[in-house]
Amino acid sequence: MEESISGFKVRGDWGDIVEHGERVTYALREAGVESDALSAWDEWRPKAHERIDEEVSEKTAAQASVDEGEGERAGRSADDDLGSAGERLTESYEKLGEDDVDGAVSKWQDSIDYVARAADTAGRKALRTIENTVYRKVMTQIAPYYFDNDLVSANVRYVRSQEEFVFEVNVNDDDLKDAVREYLESYEEDVERWHVDAEKDVESVAAAEGVELPETDGDADTNPTTN
Repeated sequence: MEESISGFKVRGDWGDIVEHGERVTYALREAGVESDALSAWDEWRPKAHERIDEEVSEKTAAQASVDEGEGERAGRSADDDLGSAGERLTESYEKLGEDDVDGAVSKWQDSIDYVARAADTAGRKALRTIENTVYRKVMTQIAPYYFDNDLVSANVRYVRSQEEFVFEVNVNDDDLKDAVREYLESYEEDVERWHVDAEKDVESVAAAEGVELPETDGDADTNPTTN
């Protein structure tokens, strides 16, 4: 493992990249981190059963997409808001007919607000479509696959000339980064072999062998073995 101002970096094959992501995650947990930010990072980091140009590409495009706007957060589509805008505009004319100028202006302003929110919703959806398509088809060919939140910033890329992956992970809080560094260094010194988590299709194997699966208490966490 190398360390620079940009973070903790490893170079190697896919197994090395997966192991690095697991070690950083394990170190963060040992440092006391339990948060949605950690869960998001744990979801994005490369897994043993994934491919960089498929699953990692898809996850990167998803986390890079434009956030939801006010209308979407309220569960309203652009068509919903346009319909409401039309209703408020009709009510505005009715208020004018009743010589209620203030009421007419209020309804007219409501109508404009709905139109603006509808435009925002439609624009955000269009941008997400463009982002996803462009990022997956174009940007990942010339830029790293990346992840970024308040806790962790990371990027992974494949260097064809060297036939190796490069994975760099930075912990954004300096104090937490120091703690993670100590854990990572201790793993390098004390861990004899790192057990990489991998998806296993044990049920089909058991069926083929004609045996019953033993009862378990759930999936085990990444478990380093020390000397």
